[in-house]
Amino acid sequence: MAAALRFLSKFNCSREIVEFKCDYSTYMPRVKAVIGAGYSEISMAVSRMLNLQLMPQVSYESTAEILSDKIRFPSFLRTVPSDFYQTKAMAHLIRKSGWNWIGIITTDDDYGRLALNTFAIQTAANNVCIAFKEVLPVFLSDNTIEVRINQTLEKIIAEVHVNVIVVFLRQFHVFELFSKAIERNINKVWIASDNWSTATKITSIPNVKKIGKIIGFTFRRGNMSSFQSFLQNLHMFPNDNNKPLNEYTMLLSACAYAKDSDLSQCISNHSQGTLAYKANKDRERNFFLRNDFLWDYAEPGLIHSIQLAVFALGYALRDLCQARDCQNPSAFQPWELLAVLKNVTFTDGGNSFHFDAHGDMNTGYDVVLWKEINGHMTVTKMAQYDLKKDVFIITDQETRNEFRNLKQIRSKCSTECSPGQMKKTMRSQHICCYECVNCPENHYSNQTDMDHCLLCNNETHWAPVRSTMCFEKEVEYLNWNDSLALLLLALSLMGIMFVLAIGIIFTRNLNTPIVKSSGGLVICYVILLCHFLNFASTGFFVGEPQDFTCKTQQTLFGVSFTLCISCILTKSLKILLAFSFDPKLQNFLKCLYKPIPIIFTCTGIQVVICTLWLIFAAPTVKENVSLPRVIILECEEGSILAFGIMLAYIAVLAFICFIFAFKGRKLPENYNEAKFITFGMLIYFIAWITFIPVYATTFGKYLPAVEIIVILISNYGILCCTFFPKCYVILCKQETNTKSAFLKTIYSYSSHSAGSLAMSHVSLDSTKSNTTMNNPSSGGKSADCQKSKDIQTLAHICKANATSVSKTWSRKKFSSI
Repeated sequence: MAAALRFLSKFNCSREIVEFKCDYSTYMPRVKAVIGAGYSEISMAVSRMLNLQLMPQVSYESTAEILSDKIRFPSFLRTVPSDFYQTKAMAHLIRKSGWNWIGIITTDDDYGRLALNTFAIQTAANNVCIAFKEVLPVFLSDNTIEVRINQTLEKIIAEVHVNVIVVFLRQFHVFELFSKAIERNINKVWIASDNWSTATKITSIPNVKKIGKIIGFTFRRGNMSSFQSFLQNLHMFPNDNNKPLNEYTMLLSACAYAKDSDLSQCISNHSQGTLAYKANKDRERNFFLRNDFLWDYAEPGLIHSIQLAVFALGYALRDLCQARDCQNPSAFQPWELLAVLKNVTFTDGGNSFHFDAHGDMNTGYDVVLWKEINGHMTVTKMAQYDLKKDVFIITDQETRNEFRNLKQIRSKCSTECSPGQMKKTMRSQHICCYECVNCPENHYSNQTDMDHCLLCNNETHWAPVRSTMCFEKEVEYLNWNDSLALLLLALSLMGIMFVLAIGIIFTRNLNTPIVKSSGGLVICYVILLCHFLNFASTGFFVGEPQDFTCKTQQTLFGVSFTLCISCILTKSLKILLAFSFDPKLQNFLKCLYKPIPIIFTCTGIQVVICTLWLIFAAPTVKENVSLPRVIILECEEGSILAFGIMLAYIAVLAFICFIFAFKGRKLPENYNEAKFITFGMLIYFIAWITFIPVYATTFGKYLPAVEIIVILISNYGILCCTFFPKCYVILCKQETNTKSAFLKTIYSYSSHSAGSLAMSHVSLDSTKSNTTMNNPSSGGKSADCQKSKDIQTLAHICKANATSVSKTWSRKKFSSI
């Protein structure tokens, strides 16, 4: 601070005092600019004083981030980057190497605290956690320094998962820390700040290689050939006014017989007082033998920064003095030089340099690695760090291998989560301490240590538990090669064969009573055609769904099945009409029985329903993505209401047919078609009532198979109940398939029916007679005799009437059937 005050003292003043004024614009200090200091704390203190006169201060080593604040330090500039970039580069290196659990050691001063805060921000941005933060006293003279160093080493030993430690310390702190760490066999990865990354004092510590791997950041070096030449050509007999060089000469004389490896320790052990007598002896010989000592102990990055500071001031003075005579000490004020210095631009070694808006010269960093070469620890350059692009510039394969080797070192709080897993944070303040859990179904992770699993597109992809990728869903539908589909198609084909066989049988027996009683060949052919179309419609449910097949499968079944039920309805109505003995019912059925209008009307209504369905809400192909691993191609009905109306209409027709057939269930045994129609309708109802809940709860590619099965059951049920009994009679009971046998059966049934009808009339008449006979009379015996005669007469009348009625009804029924 005394030196700073001397800088500010008035020019040509006999006393070194600083005048206090409100306006320093015309004040002429003793010096116009200052280069330095090295430590940030000293630069801060000096800069606060130099700010009074806006005297330019150019530092070559002070890196504290706070010095970039131009409101606090308006006249401060530096030729090195801010610690903001150094901590950013360190965090980048840590993340690039795959580390996330580290320690940090700093000093208890402005430089250490600011570096710690900045580094904590950078590590948090890179998902790196600080396991411990140790702060050492600034001065070695502090009584607690040894205790704090021991505590720090104990902490390092205790944190077994921490293998990387960042060190923001001064050289003498690092010397004491490493000396004790070597004694305790502590082996870690140490990341060095620019304060000590190239310090020869640290590299020369005995057995320093045992400390582990040391990676450091230092200021980018420039062309040092001129400085090396300067050191090698120092005058052999330096002027006594050059005190540092004079002292160095005396030190070399004192350590003339020391080995090269011990020279540094020898020099540090001697004091200037013991060298006064030997100072003038053998100087030239010692300089010649030890002319590389200064170069070996020089820090190239620091020297380059000092060169840049000198160049910046030199070029600024050149620009300022072009229009004035700077040999006159009062030619310009410090603040004028500061204004020019902020905007100066110059080149050195082909590179252009200038100060940015914060007064920093962002030259970048060299990344160095300590290696043991020929028994000596040597600082070698690994890469360069580009501040603007935030990248490491690697120039050779050996350096790439070094970076790759860093990834082999593990410094993590938790075990690395492999692909297919994600991190689940444990109950800790650090996000780096976690446990690994498997990705759930339909999620995946394709990198290590992912914070969360990525979701697959559920519509097109899927993933099993602990998956590293999404798999494309397989498209499924009821394929032609499917075993169930083949079975159902075989049943449909067999049904078609039955239809064709029945058609042939009926064609060959066209004139037999059985065929004629079935409604004739036309009605039979229409019904058989409907069965054929129903069996054929099942083929549209198999294979990859298309818009055409989706529209055809339901409408073809609906119309053909309606036509089939309509024909059976006319048959049921005709049978009921033929064998009805109730005159009132017979008259009603005669008015109702119009076969062709009934068939066309019933079928036409279904055609209208299906047409409206196809126009307004036609079935379409839909991708069902609700299943986790497959996409089901299926036909969407378009309108559930229309689909329900179509099936409900068929059900209504079937129910009417069932009612008519049920009323004619007591027809002649050998020709009772109504009873079989009743069974067929019952099978249909059972099948479709079962179909509704099964269809509503079934999903997947076998959903069409459910409808196929129901169609086959109902179709086979009606086909078998309608035609198989007739085919059985035609093929196996040909003696009953004759006109005489048919008339005999009808005669027997008619006699029984007519007798029942006559008895019902007689019962009615006898009831009336009984009412009369119940009246009191005077001649009891004569009344009993009269009653006996009436009963005999009634018996003869009933027998005659039965015979007459039987013959008459037999002819009528045969002609109508």
